[in-house]
Amino acid sequence: VQLQASGGGLVQAGGSLRLSCAASRRTVTNNGMGWFRRAPGKEREFVAAIDWHGGNTRYADFVKGRFTISRDNAKTTVNLQMNSLKPEDTAVYYCAANRGAYSSTYSTTYNVWGQGTQVTVSS
Repeated sequence: VQLQASGGGLVQAGGSLRLSCAASRRTVTNNGMGWFRRAPGKEREFVAAIDWHGGNTRYADFVKGRFTISRDNAKTTVNLQMNSLKPEDTAVYYCAANRGAYSSTYSTTYNVWGQGTQVTVSS
């Protein structure tokens, strides 16, 4: 399976972006999915995750109340709605498919990664 992330771009602080991750196969409908990000000079960090049916979600503390993860299994897509963006949200955002069906904050539990999409938030 391949994952294709899209929706990144340049936005002013306080603005919004919606990232999408499209899977090449329907098999990901049985997998938990997640979003991670890597800012310049920093390690990759967890952003948000969702279980296979969308009933359980997890968020990093720094995005709670601002970001929302959702999935559409009919279209095999996972979305990340990002509101109230801050300059510190600037990073390359990656979507990933988990080995299991649950939502997970640990990158080691994900075995398929997309290519990343750049998000730049100007002050």
